[in-house]
Amino acid sequence: MNRFREHFMRFMVGRYGPDKLGQFLIWTAFVLMVLRMLIRNPWLHTASSVCLAWCCFRMFSRNIGKRFEENQRFERICFRFMEKFRRWRFKFSQFREYHIYKCPECGQKIRIPRGKGKISIHCPKCNTDFIKKS
Repeated sequence: MNRFREHFMRFMVGRYGPDKLGQFLIWTAFVLMVLRMLIRNPWLHTASSVCLAWCCFRMFSRNIGKRFEENQRFERICFRFMEKFRRWRFKFSQFREYHIYKCPECGQKIRIPRGKGKISIHCPKCNTDFIKKS
């Protein structure tokens, strides 16, 4: 076993190896394989095989710069998606506890706690006062 590990380590010298995009490809292939067992569609088998082949190609590639750039593009896309999800989750959590009102003069958003009844709201941006029910 130890000898196999040494040979594999020597083989991987100068190669790109695993990264986040590779992990995503492996999980995508796994999900497609499970779906294929449930749906019995030959295209799902082809898609999962392509994902695994692409993952292996990337891991054993010697063009490290190009694979690194591919991974960076993937991580930027993931970051944008996750930021939208975080914002949506934050707005949803705020929706339960607060009302968000816009100032009638300047349009500034103001967060007011729910359940306080009819209150006077003071806009910190333009100093306008207006009355709303919280």
